[in-house]
Amino acid sequence: MSDRAVLPAVEITSFGYLHAEPPSAHLTLDLRHHFRDPHVSPQLRYMTAHDEPVRRAVAATAGISALVEAAARTVGAFASGPSAGTVLVATGCAGGRHRAPAVAMALADRLGQDGYSVLVRHRDIGAPVVRR
Repeated sequence: MSDRAVLPAVEITSFGYLHAEPPSAHLTLDLRHHFRDPHVSPQLRYMTAHDEPVRRAVAATAGISALVEAAARTVGAFASGPSAGTVLVATGCAGGRHRAPAVAMALADRLGQDGYSVLVRHRDIGAPVVRR
């Protein structure tokens, strides 16, 4: 996009479905069923997306990069609407510590490349590890 000053803001909230209801959003990415959960790895279970090994594991998951790219295009579609304002995006996984925040971070980086002002919140990243 050529005029970066007119791009609306984007707010991304990562969350865990097992902790509370999903936040209100224009676009919600449910990562629970189609993408491997780093939680299953004992080495990653107690880490979060603040840790590089978790972000690397999520980014290496088949389909994640395509999903981030598609989400960025979808945000662009929302932003180009006639009554465009802040675009709300939610990324959810089971516990909110691995997939959802890692994808939120990746999407924020991608949208930043297009000139969007992005605010990221991780609602459940500090929640206790969910026993399953």
